[in-house]
Amino acid sequence: MKLLLLPILFALGTALCWGLYGPTIQNARSTTGAWSPFKPYVFIGVAYLVWACAGGLMGMKVKGDVYVFGGDQSPAMIWGFLAGTLGALGALSLTSAMLSGGKPLFVMPIVFGGAVTVTAIVSIIQMKGASHVNPLLWVGMVSVVVGVVLVAMYTPHGHPPKKPVVEQTHMDSETSPQPTGKQSS
Repeated sequence: MKLLLLPILFALGTALCWGLYGPTIQNARSTTGAWSPFKPYVFIGVAYLVWACAGGLMGMKVKGDVYVFGGDQSPAMIWGFLAGTLGALGALSLTSAMLSGGKPLFVMPIVFGGAVTVTAIVSIIQMKGASHVNPLLWVGMVSVVVGVVLVAMYTPHGHPPKKPVVEQTHMDSETSPQPTGKQSS
């Protein structure tokens, strides 16, 4: 159990950060149209660059790694660049979903439910049929779709603003016609 604690904590940290990503992107949207929806994406890229490079270099130092990326170390560079590209394209797609009018409570369950399903499918493909796929995996995938729909439908969406109440003054009530109880024919 102790071996799983650290990965679980990091996974929860990722879920927390990525779960807050959608609502944060929504705040980056201009309410007046003063900037394009992609201006915030530039600084998403800057943040990725800063945190990924700083974190990667610090992690390499802590693990005693060498700062060489060529030769037999090139797969780290190639696959790392591909993973970063996929992450950046995913962030661009998610940013586009949010800035084109999507709400976090609708978009985020689709993103994360879909990501889990894609990961499972890629794992099956990578195994190339070397192992039996438990039918419960397919039940889980269907459950993810159902869960995404339920989360999107039942997350509190807020209420529309209340219409202002028009107050009737004492003067208005004296001059307005009063019902007489008789119908005119």
